[in-house]
Amino acid sequence: MAHHQILIIGGGTAGLTAASQLRRARPELEVAILEPSRDHYYQPGWTLVGGGVFTLEQTHRLEVDLIPEGVVWIHDAVASFDPDAKAVRTAAGATISYDVLVVATGIKLCWDRIKGLSEALGSNGVTSNYSREHAAYTWQTIQNFQGGNAVFTYPETPIKCAGAPQKIMYMADDVFKRSPEVASRSSVIYASATPGIFGIPVYAEPLKKVVARRGITTKFLHTLKEVRAASKEAVFHVKDGDTTREEVISYEMLHVTPPMAAPDVVAESPLAVSGPGGWVEVDKFTTQHVRFPNVFSLGDVSSLPNSKTAAAVRGQAPVLVANLLAFLDQRPLEARYDGYACCPLITGYGKTIMAEFDYDGNPKPSFPCDPTKERWTMWVVKTKLLPWLYWNRMLKGYGHERQFMPGVS
Repeated sequence: MAHHQILIIGGGTAGLTAASQLRRARPELEVAILEPSRDHYYQPGWTLVGGGVFTLEQTHRLEVDLIPEGVVWIHDAVASFDPDAKAVRTAAGATISYDVLVVATGIKLCWDRIKGLSEALGSNGVTSNYSREHAAYTWQTIQNFQGGNAVFTYPETPIKCAGAPQKIMYMADDVFKRSPEVASRSSVIYASATPGIFGIPVYAEPLKKVVARRGITTKFLHTLKEVRAASKEAVFHVKDGDTTREEVISYEMLHVTPPMAAPDVVAESPLAVSGPGGWVEVDKFTTQHVRFPNVFSLGDVSSLPNSKTAAAVRGQAPVLVANLLAFLDQRPLEARYDGYACCPLITGYGKTIMAEFDYDGNPKPSFPCDPTKERWTMWVVKTKLLPWLYWNRMLKGYGHERQFMPGVS
């Protein structure tokens, strides 16, 4: 049976960042990453692929080129967790034991929870930037749109980057308005399962002004349940007080953000919370598991109750690393994660609100300016600077930039 001092499950943003920071903090650590994919994608860039700013290839790197020096890459997937035995089983049938486990598997996209969506996706105007295969089709759909309803949805579950469903909507609206004829016969609709436009009040206020200025129709407490591709209809369940009613909205373009949850292998394991989602149950301040002290988690799969973004990982990773090392040294876990997250809210081409905040919804701006304002400079940060920081700083384990630079999202 193979054994590793530190075993990281997942070689995505969270896993690579944690591995790099661990090795930088203590080069003698023996670290392994269990990751099945040969490809790595900068997923925050997929909104820009859908908006025609990036190509998909610009968001792609080979996983082998990103594994930190000295870290063992186990090219396999996790099949089960046995935290009592301090071991995992892989899809290939191997058993791997560990001293400390870091769970960073990422999130599962639940396309099948929406009836008819899987069959409809990628044709006749149905698309999603959350799908690698369909982000480019989003741009094609926007360019070919000639009028009718353009519907953008948001599900009832936690999702990766809560602002992303809106970002593509604003860019699409910009494109539609380039043609007065298309604009005159178009209606942009934001249909969200949430009760409001954004969960952080200080940033919700400017977004309300954005949708009002653009004439976008907002429909809240609307959960997409079915896509009827043949008739181009989207079926929503709408909460109306204590009752639920059905509403059918026709569309010419439908951008779907699917429900999301922890991967089944996590949700069905002893590591998971007992409630919805199946996330790895960790203390929200220390990132340590509440029942298995030698287990830590960060990123989308963790139960940390804030935005699931790459930016959040930038805040979580230094805390996890400090506390993991303290655990190894049998010292108290003193590092605390304050819930820092960042969502660069693209409100149109050349305009972005750099929304940074903590667990309590307090603004945590990295720049000496009003963070609630739309700015061209923040668009430049989003489209130019953050991708560079992701590839060249974040994944390589440098964490000090957060003192003057927002997280990468």
